Amino acid sequence: MKLRRILPFFMLMGFASQHIKAQIAADDPVAAMLDSLATHKMFERAFSKATFHKNNRFKFAEDSIPVYDDYTYQARLAKLDAVSPFDLVYNEHVKAFITMYTMRKRESVSRMMGVSQLYYPMFEEVLDKYNIPLELKHLAVIESALIPYARSRAGATGLWQFMYPTARMYGLNVSSYIDQRCDPYKATVAAAEYLKALYDMFGDWQMVLAAYNAGPGTISKAIRRSGGKKTYWEIRPFLPFETQGYVPAFIAANYVMNYGPEHNLYPAVPRKTYFEVDTVVVKEQMSFKQLSTALEISEEDILYFNPQYRKNLIPAGGNFICLPKNKIGVFLTNEEAIYANIKAERLQGKEDLVVEVKRMHTVRSGEKLSTIARKYGVTTDELKSWNFIGKNGIRPGKKLVVYIRSTQPKTVTSEQKTVAEASSENKSNLLAENNSATSASTYVYHKVRSGESLYSLSKKYGVSSASIKELNALKKTELRIGQSLKIKAK
Repeated sequence: MKLRRILPFFMLMGFASQHIKAQIAADDPVAAMLDSLATHKMFERAFSKATFHKNNRFKFAEDSIPVYDDYTYQARLAKLDAVSPFDLVYNEHVKAFITMYTMRKRESVSRMMGVSQLYYPMFEEVLDKYNIPLELKHLAVIESALIPYARSRAGATGLWQFMYPTARMYGLNVSSYIDQRCDPYKATVAAAEYLKALYDMFGDWQMVLAAYNAGPGTISKAIRRSGGKKTYWEIRPFLPFETQGYVPAFIAANYVMNYGPEHNLYPAVPRKTYFEVDTVVVKEQMSFKQLSTALEISEEDILYFNPQYRKNLIPAGGNFICLPKNKIGVFLTNEEAIYANIKAERLQGKEDLVVEVKRMHTVRSGEKLSTIARKYGVTTDELKSWNFIGKNGIRPGKKLVVYIRSTQPKTVTSEQKTVAEASSENKSNLLAENNSATSASTYVYHKVRSGESLYSLSKKYGVSSASIKELNALKKTELRIGQSLKIKAK
């Protein structure tokens, strides 16, 4: 059925690749992200020096860059399309991205193929759990080039490029020390939930891709402007310029990640793959330096596996760290001794306990981000990462989240104590929320588990169901598994 649909287009093209004029602009977001992967120092260290071509089954010369005619590209995509719920068509826009991947950005693509060995198995597990097409693992290629701490000019962050409001909507927390948009597993779960919600809206995976890039409101507007058309290629002329290239980039990413060897492209050998790492809970605040000393692993390696930690510090509160399996064994064997040493250093004044308090700042007339940042001793970039700040900047009356940091050499009072967001689904965390320097309100953040209801949570925390609904602006009494709820602590 799909083959019959593509034949007329193939005949129309007439094998005339020389007539295809589509080009990828130098500042295209996908191209820019690939360049970021190629030049970032961490990723220069992320791969071994083994030859990228040791599995060269086509016997290409090492510097060979194979080029094929349109018929070959068309036929290969048709094979992928036959087993895919996506409409993997071949046209001049798709070809432009294939050319970019296989010719102009070869080193970046090779590294990206290597990083995929770390992330793709985990992506597939999560996508399969949510009954989402596994091809969507390639979405992270065009979103972030598989860079877990990637940040766009608009402020979207992480493997799946979440903006702050969407991240909060899907339970990802952003604080001074942890940005869960950069947590590979948590961000992937949130992305799966978001993709599923978009499919419920549009019922078409190409439209889901466009909505993921531009937002569902933009897609609905394009549908209206097109006269009610319901497919991506029909509404494409009415979409923003970046979104017009988004689906072609996704189709090309599917192609190159499946047909890399045919283009003499092979994965750079990553430092570790998904199957060589594991996770463990850290019960006490611990710096990367302390962990590095205890386990004889570099701080760069710790950051490579744990990009969600923003200050090279793992806050207290049961946070997970990801490490090579042999280092996990060393940690578990010496866990008590490691904690004892950290406490001794703190008592000796060698290592301070970090205290972080969340406050709300109401923007006054004439205030700028820079003046607010100076007032609280933070940076403007931090303010942007904690709050959604659009193109128009800030206006009087807007409320901004600000995290105030201080250190305590020995103990901290109950009013000062803040616990960072937990990675474990079975544990809630307390966050201090201050609207002024003298008043504090403490809340519990609870992640909904299977079988829980507003009634059961109200009994558990000793509050009314109505207060939970009001605090979280819930319109329905039905809860969603994995949903993060804010509850006033007693």
